[in-house]
Amino acid sequence: MTAAETSAAPQKITTFFMFSEGAGDAMNFYVSVFKNSRIISKMPGPGGTVMGGTFELEGQRFNAFDGGPHFSFSSGISQFVSCETQDEIDYYYEKLSEGGEKQPCGWLKDKFGVSWQIIPPVLGELLSDPDREKAGRVMNAICKMQKIDIQELEKAAQE
Repeated sequence: MTAAETSAAPQKITTFFMFSEGAGDAMNFYVSVFKNSRIISKMPGPGGTVMGGTFELEGQRFNAFDGGPHFSFSSGISQFVSCETQDEIDYYYEKLSEGGEKQPCGWLKDKFGVSWQIIPPVLGELLSDPDREKAGRVMNAICKMQKIDIQELEKAAQE
């Protein structure tokens, strides 16, 4: 780490993932998926395992820790990945859902149980269109999708 990285003010709000187990594996997985990412620190656990640490994905810091079997994740909180292109959507949806569960409307649960939304900004634009019939057609289209298809959204908007 450079002096600037260690002396920079900490992020005001940081997501803290409390895993039942596998925090080290999760950190490694996430930094392998996101290009501009790194593990900042690791907390050693028993038997040479990693039981926690800090990592960064696309400039956003996260903490992770193995808290034991009474911790689990809920879909009530998700990580939202904004994707400009269909290639980005395809990449993140497929990579993050490996070993997990693909869900409707661009959602997925990864193999650690963390919920993610893989969403293009155009979706918000189309859903907030003042033409409510157009927005309704887009909403109907997304409800039929698992992974978001930008071309299908735009087609629904034009019908």
